[in-house]
Amino acid sequence: MNKYVGHESQLYGVEEHRLVGGRGDGMRLLQVRNGSGLEFTISLDRCADISRLSFKGDNFGYFSPCGYVSPEYYDKTGLAFLKSFTAGFLTTCGLTCAGNPCVDDGEECPLHGTISNMPCESFGHWISNGEIHVKARVRDAAIFAHKLILEREYVVPLFKNELYINDRIINFGASETPLQMLYHFNVGYPLLDENAEVKASSLKIEPRNAHAAEGLEDCLKMEKPQPSYEEKCYYHTFDGEAKVSVFNPTLNKGLVMTYDSSKLKFFTEWKMMAEQDYVLGIEPGNCQPDGRDVMRKKGVLEFLAPEEERTYTVKFDFVER
Repeated sequence: MNKYVGHESQLYGVEEHRLVGGRGDGMRLLQVRNGSGLEFTISLDRCADISRLSFKGDNFGYFSPCGYVSPEYYDKTGLAFLKSFTAGFLTTCGLTCAGNPCVDDGEECPLHGTISNMPCESFGHWISNGEIHVKARVRDAAIFAHKLILEREYVVPLFKNELYINDRIINFGASETPLQMLYHFNVGYPLLDENAEVKASSLKIEPRNAHAAEGLEDCLKMEKPQPSYEEKCYYHTFDGEAKVSVFNPTLNKGLVMTYDSSKLKFFTEWKMMAEQDYVLGIEPGNCQPDGRDVMRKKGVLEFLAPEEERTYTVKFDFVER
């Protein structure tokens, strides 16, 4: 017990808020803050994704021009997903499709799937053993179709700048279903600028297309914002523990992401250096973002059998030098 403190929220905790006005009106948010300078916002009406994240006062994520958008405005046709793509520090893509829109096995698969526009049906938060825990449950299911549950837990030490994202996906239906999961982590200014140092423990890096191939040698080098910049994507291959870091010497701060690449076998680097649309995507997943039909043709599409489940953990360390 700290005798200087009247309420623990002076130092750390979780607060529940609701947005008022605009297309985000009524959205439920959880503001999570530890006692060492890490603060982030969980959007309960958007798959318990992380809309904002800052470390000791500096923003680390990318917040897109559309801002907060409630699921009621979601449009899955074509590229309309982008009109409600807040991005934030994390947008979850899946659960049965991710990446490019396509038609696969007779099913229309929208851009990046639908899970990021689904509200949590339940959630809870508590503090125990020196850690903040936030747990949420999201249902991705339909009659005559797939029936999946995503159980997500965030774990944050009170006085250590670490963040654990623990996900469990369960097939509670009677049929096998495709499973695609892509963690669309988005790094933004001021952590991201032309001075940012990006490193990856990848064994191999391949460009997504001919345009990306032109910049392969400098794929980890960040640039100044440019008008009419065309995105470049690179596919990294890891072995064992994958490690990706972004550090900005101007801020003297950065982050380090680690995860098990045997579970999340693919990693996409999304380099977007456009004016205002200035973002670096660091995206582990069990698929590449080329569309479910392409993954099926390549023979790497994963499936989840009835009563089968999959678990993933992604860890972030937030650092200073």
